[in-house]
Amino acid sequence: MTLYLPRTTTSQITEALMSERLSVGGGAMNMVLTLVIVTDEADHYDAVRAATEAGREHPSRVVALIRRDPDAEPAIDAEIRRPGTSGPGEAVLLRLYGPLGEHADSVVTPLLVPDAPVVAWWPGTGPLNPAADPVGRLAQRRITDALRAPDPLRDLVERVSHYRPGDTDLTWTRLTPWRSLLASAMDQPCGWVNSARVTAEAHYPSAELLAAWLSDRLEAPVERAVSHGPGLTEVRLTTSEGDITVSRVDGRVATLSRFGQPDQTVALARRGAALALAEELRRLDADETYESAAHHLGPLLAESGARG
Repeated sequence: MTLYLPRTTTSQITEALMSERLSVGGGAMNMVLTLVIVTDEADHYDAVRAATEAGREHPSRVVALIRRDPDAEPAIDAEIRRPGTSGPGEAVLLRLYGPLGEHADSVVTPLLVPDAPVVAWWPGTGPLNPAADPVGRLAQRRITDALRAPDPLRDLVERVSHYRPGDTDLTWTRLTPWRSLLASAMDQPCGWVNSARVTAEAHYPSAELLAAWLSDRLEAPVERAVSHGPGLTEVRLTTSEGDITVSRVDGRVATLSRFGQPDQTVALARRGAALALAEELRRLDADETYESAAHHLGPLLAESGARG
């Protein structure tokens, strides 16, 4: 069931949520966090759908702040989807007109689940300093996605220069299967890694983050090469005993090649927003590995001449 409240107020929305909660037996008591999505009309459908899928693992109150005409009179149109309609959690879609779009924090604050963590997500172009953003200041975790920016690499570099504990980016989260596979390959005896090469399509910020992570962890030079994609296509580690290569040309299945061993076929599908978001919601503390790789990104780009 969906309840529509045109030209409403936050107090009326709160009352409606309470009424809906009582009608289903106090469902909001099962919410583990509030996920605040800051988006626009074009992106909100996919973002709410991804949050709903992630919510099957993390029951949440999803509050989508959809900015509309900034020149209009201040107004709020609300849409409340009760549990069952939007997965195990609640979803509140707020269309903000006029200057309310610039003061979204004051709108969302009364709708946060009491005594529960807050996660802010910008599925489109996000702020360069998420921790200083009005909505970002409310959140323990702040999730952006540099891949959606007009200049993804520049966007990521600018954002990590403002890094604060709790920040993360889905360009990093998409790397988890790659990092796990590479770490597993290096768990076996492989000698000393002398250098590495990361190959991906141009302007793909996950590739630079992966190169930064490898450079940071291996303390070895990492080359960035360009392919036609899709996304990441190959990582090659040159060791004192031979090469270790993970190659993926179709965005779904990879081949792991190790010196002296037969090739292995490994599932390595590109990750959608729902899977990446669900992973980020599993942890609400600072991601120290991302912080280390992010801080290594700028110097690595400066050394390689790959900036911009």
